[in-house]
Amino acid sequence: AVFPAPGLDRRDSFFAEQVSDGPADLRLYVGVAAQGRGPRVVFLRSTITLMAAAQAAWDAAGGGGSNPADPYMTAVAYFNALRELGSARRIVEDEIGARLSSYAERRRLAEAAGLFADRQIAFEPVELTSRVGTADVADAKRRLALDFSRKQRVDVALATNMISVGLDITRLGLMLVAGQPKTTSEYIQATSRVGRDPARPGLVVTLLNVHKPRDRSHYERFPAFHESFYRNVEATSVTPFSSRALDRGLPAVTVALARLGIPELTPMLAARRVESHPAETDAIAGTVGERAQRHADGLPDRVRQAVADRVRGLVDDWTALAREAGQVGVAFGYARGRSEGVATPLLREMIDPDRETLDDRQLRFRAPRSLRDVEPSALLGIKTPEGRDIET
Repeated sequence: AVFPAPGLDRRDSFFAEQVSDGPADLRLYVGVAAQGRGPRVVFLRSTITLMAAAQAAWDAAGGGGSNPADPYMTAVAYFNALRELGSARRIVEDEIGARLSSYAERRRLAEAAGLFADRQIAFEPVELTSRVGTADVADAKRRLALDFSRKQRVDVALATNMISVGLDITRLGLMLVAGQPKTTSEYIQATSRVGRDPARPGLVVTLLNVHKPRDRSHYERFPAFHESFYRNVEATSVTPFSSRALDRGLPAVTVALARLGIPELTPMLAARRVESHPAETDAIAGTVGERAQRHADGLPDRVRQAVADRVRGLVDDWTALAREAGQVGVAFGYARGRSEGVATPLLREMIDPDRETLDDRQLRFRAPRSLRDVEPSALLGIKTPEGRDIET
């Protein structure tokens, strides 16, 4: 009942191997807090210091694509909200670029050569947020993977929790976290985007606001928290078979059960044959419906029937899409792949680049790549100032 099952060695479960700590695979966390200073000032001065120091290290190593300072030349700044990110963008555009152009003048008393170097950065930072189009996000990821000697390099990247899953760029090594994220799991996921190259450790600088009790608590016990922050990961609670959970997960589950359970539907281009297996797909609907009814004691039979009907509706839409593709002579498969020659895929991305042109049936088959995050739902009741309900 335990997955993955333990093997001969508890440090190697086939799916994951425990790696001993060492200098080659460390990620260094640094906490910064300033009494009497606002978060904007802390972000401004920390970013300038890190970027100017990185430039000095880059110059000392002689530049070039194999420069050991390359991972730290791009500063990735993580924010908990778009409002905070917007303020930081103004700071990057208005102040950081101007101050970096003469930052090498900052030296200690009687110090001949300082720790910083002057630097010229691009006027506009790169954004990885929900307010940026899908094509722009893809272009930003491509540019982030380029070493700093390239012309389209990135100096500053501003991001929200969009980067927590899916940003697998080995090159990145420097991140600033503006405020402690709301959950420990989000903090771990976001900061693990840097330092993914064992030969070049990552540096994570967490900027904490001492005027917020939670940030102050994390700052005061910073070493103890980071030495064992995996034990503080929150348990994810999901209401099984709720309406929103069915919307997000049922299409992918239905397609997976049909493709893996019916051998004739397994090949990529066999998705068009679903109409030839009504009995098998109806059995899948019944199985999923029964599973929904069993997830809690005392659920009425209408729960089983409702979930089974939703699965049958998905199969009907699947059949209709396959027919339409066949009528126009277009290759219809489970997913778009170059080697398979699929022109019209059944499964779509949650943020599909073609979503504006898709109809409702096609949008029903959007499948997430990760189920780590589930959107919360809330019931709102509209009332008058006197407390009476308003009919909607």
